[in-house]
Amino acid sequence: MKTTDVIVVGAGPVGLFLAGELRLGGVDVVVYDKLPAPSGESRALGFNRRAAETLGQRGVLARLGEFRWGPMGHFGGVRFDLGMLDEDHSGVLGLSQARTEEALGGWLADLGVPVRRGREVTGLRETPEGVVVTYDGPGGPGEETAAYVVGCDGADSTVRALAGIAAPGHEATRGMYTAEITGVALRPRPIGERLPGGCMVVCTPVGPGRLRIVVHDPSLPARPAPGALTFAEVAAAWKRLTGESIDDAEPQWVWATGNSTAHAEEYRRGRVLLAGDAAHEIPPLAAWGLSAGLQDAANLGWKLAATVRGWAPEGLLDTYHAERHPVGTELIRNARAAQKVYLGDDAMDPIREVMGELLAHKDAAEQAAGIVSGLGIRYAFGAGDHPLLGLRLPPHRELALADGTRTRVGDLLRTGRGLLVTTGDSKAGERAEGFTDRVDVVTGTWITTAESDTDADTATDASAPDAVLVRPDGYVAWTSPGSADDLAEALGRWFGTARVPQPAGR
Repeated sequence: MKTTDVIVVGAGPVGLFLAGELRLGGVDVVVYDKLPAPSGESRALGFNRRAAETLGQRGVLARLGEFRWGPMGHFGGVRFDLGMLDEDHSGVLGLSQARTEEALGGWLADLGVPVRRGREVTGLRETPEGVVVTYDGPGGPGEETAAYVVGCDGADSTVRALAGIAAPGHEATRGMYTAEITGVALRPRPIGERLPGGCMVVCTPVGPGRLRIVVHDPSLPARPAPGALTFAEVAAAWKRLTGESIDDAEPQWVWATGNSTAHAEEYRRGRVLLAGDAAHEIPPLAAWGLSAGLQDAANLGWKLAATVRGWAPEGLLDTYHAERHPVGTELIRNARAAQKVYLGDDAMDPIREVMGELLAHKDAAEQAAGIVSGLGIRYAFGAGDHPLLGLRLPPHRELALADGTRTRVGDLLRTGRGLLVTTGDSKAGERAEGFTDRVDVVTGTWITTAESDTDADTATDASAPDAVLVRPDGYVAWTSPGSADDLAEALGRWFGTARVPQPAGR
């Protein structure tokens, strides 16, 4: 017998965010994590623009307190100026993963989602009713049945292995050491300081008196033994490369890893799904993996909730793999390319110089920024010529409502439901009446830059359609004008069958 709708395995940022998304969709969800308490480790320091927008449109970004945005972009350490672009692509920098997990944990507590720690998954067994999950917990072994299980349990995913999902990739060729330390003062090198022989050191302030250091050295083990690294080894490697002694520092945690990659062949097998590093493992690089994982969760959460609740159109859940697997393929390709540029020896200097010249041009910088920020992701949402179709609707766009108030698109997505925005002369709202249990309909007028005291982009005919249908993850599924499909077709494709018959016509 099913005891919950969904079990999410892994209480990192991806698993926590997915659990919140599922709860917003009306699903009973529980999170398992094998650790008895949060580790406090911060292997990712921030996230990209699209991940920040996604957290923001659920109200989580405000829970993080103060943080800083990065005004400069870089691809593999080759910098370019984000200020030349028409839209803000800056990401969140220097924010510890521990703070992100704490904010997400508070959000889940408010939503009433239980996080069961010290519970390690040992087996999966699919039945006609669901998936039986066996585990070892604080009270001994046990089992629980859910309709679906999602593995958000990292690169060495137990869920992926138990489901028998292959994850081919590239073997590690070099290693790196990471540590967070207190008690010493070091010169910051937030993007990294390149040293001879393909070596590099990174030093990033992550809080008062707290630094995160990284040592890249081709001589380090490419496949380090788990848990075997000591701080003495980190300190020795740092001194060998920089001449600086950190022997007196207080280590908070240490970590050794290689640069292997892996990509799950399937993001879904039956009632088992994967997200985050369990689906796509890349070397640690500018929090790309975490950012992509949060986007996996945003893409999957509402689709899985719709499936559990019974209103999902046929094939909706399969679009998770169809949309996110190609993103994972590009993620791994881009990460491998950036790593080559970032950590290559002096032989890479001519390539870095050419890249720097190219990225001084706006079009090239726009392409690179789209990769790094996540804003360049476009899904295939049917035929049409509107420039927003398949892209995310910028959450800072503002609307003036009939009562004279203003609201942001991001705030309208707070509920985790679909969104249909119409202008005063649009009839689209009438044709969505049968979907109001799944789609919020808002009528207003787009505010242009001249009318607004915000940083919103100018709303031109090309960027502000008469009506726009936005999925719960913030991506534009239909516009009028601009989409070849009828609104009824778009609503049916993403939101199932209407509760009542819909008016004919567009």
